[in-house]
Amino acid sequence: MKISVIILVGEKINDGLFKKCLNSVSWADEIVRVETKNQQGSFSEWRNLGHKKAIGDWILYIDTDEEVTTSLQKEINNIINNPKIMFTGFKIPRKNIIFGKEFKYGGQYPDYQKRLFLKKNFKKWQGDLHETPEFEGKLGKIDNSIIHHKDLTISEMLDKTNNWSEIEGQLMFSANHPKMNIFRFFSAGCREFYLRFFKQRAFMDGSLGVIYAFYQVYSRLISYSKLWEKQQFSTRI
Repeated sequence: MKISVIILVGEKINDGLFKKCLNSVSWADEIVRVETKNQQGSFSEWRNLGHKKAIGDWILYIDTDEEVTTSLQKEINNIINNPKIMFTGFKIPRKNIIFGKEFKYGGQYPDYQKRLFLKKNFKKWQGDLHETPEFEGKLGKIDNSIIHHKDLTISEMLDKTNNWSEIEGQLMFSANHPKMNIFRFFSAGCREFYLRFFKQRAFMDGSLGVIYAFYQVYSRLISYSKLWEKQQFSTRI
């Protein structure tokens, strides 16, 4: 069975990490690069384009800042060459490297990603922000991990939050989210704080885990602030 690796290549990529990414999947039968620079569309549409271009029996989606470890490669090869395999899709754990440190708490591990699919059973990706795959059959779970380098500076993290929160705010606005007020802002912040610090125990990753958890609370509130702004603008019109 042959496998195609699909990679979305945007305008802002880290050349060093991208080289590591390509080297880590050089064993694949085919590497499909989907250029997103100056291209209209969403992540779902670009991923679906990669699916159409791929010729392998199986497809694996990898981002430019991710690596496939040797152990993961061996596990994937065992899966796709097993004639008795019962699953048509797999979720893969992901190890997130943030500020040069591997995070194990705060929702950063196992951080399962649905990335490996039997091509003939795959339907499509859907969603504008957090895209999700649709496929026929059963979902399996892989043991070995993808390595994800989220080594962003604070400034880069803020730029990313500004871009993503704009999309998220628009999606909530389009879904007729209830009018934002002080109580809803306070409630959203408390829920995110509870999730990161108590349920996911971000503090177990030390001071860096605490800093990143506070950033995630901030990021969530920015999305709701963008929603509030759109609601205010709509009201004035």
